[in-house]
Amino acid sequence: MQIATWNVNSLSVRLPQVLDWLAANPVDVLGLQELKLTDDKFPHDAFAAVGYQAVSFGQKTYNGVALLARTDIADVVRANPHFEDEQARIIAGTISSPAGDIRVVNCYFVNGQEPGSEKFAYKMRWLGGLEAYIKAELAAHPRLVLVGDFNVAPEDRDSYDPDGLRETIHHTTEERNHFQGLLALGLTDAYRMFEQPEKSYSWWDYRMLGFQKNRGLRIDHILVSEALKGSVSACMIDRVPRKNKQPSDHAPVVITLG
Repeated sequence: MQIATWNVNSLSVRLPQVLDWLAANPVDVLGLQELKLTDDKFPHDAFAAVGYQAVSFGQKTYNGVALLARTDIADVVRANPHFEDEQARIIAGTISSPAGDIRVVNCYFVNGQEPGSEKFAYKMRWLGGLEAYIKAELAAHPRLVLVGDFNVAPEDRDSYDPDGLRETIHHTTEERNHFQGLLALGLTDAYRMFEQPEKSYSWWDYRMLGFQKNRGLRIDHILVSEALKGSVSACMIDRVPRKNKQPSDHAPVVITLG
């Protein structure tokens, strides 16, 4: 079974790229972030035509998340019941698999703009609310996967310039502490379960030849619960879609279970 996450940075713009990627990479579950469209505009028919059910939590112009799956998506929850929020950033659902049901929580984490700003303070509150939510979800669903654009580079090796960017957004001690807080709940960063190439990133700025120079950050993550950790056999970042014409600035991350 394969589960993937991808910030597509506008589904209306990049739907053909997502469909092409699914044709080449027929994962069982895909979490999408930054849809930038409302639920009534979500392309259910296009995904159904290639074998995927979909549930979405959209918002005009900004944010928006969705889950796609080859099987039924049950017990869908939109938003965090532990944190009042007007922004469409969280969707969760239970996916059936031969080995048992898996709870998939898909999140588009707050960017935070810059330390000291009101948006950064909102990010800290949001992250605190997320930890409370994931703790409750793990109690109810021990077989859990948390996917998404976390907007956090958890370690220095997850940044192309860890010294120059130290304590800037995505790199602050506060953000990294919250990431560690999620791990402390019993989650594991699937990508770091395996030996990976140095300078492996999932996001590159559109500006100043960021991708061509590999000036990137690893901010898209898949965390797995203790009950699933033993079944994770691979985790990789697929850089290929970042080479597309008019690509998302993020690349998909994929784990294989079993």
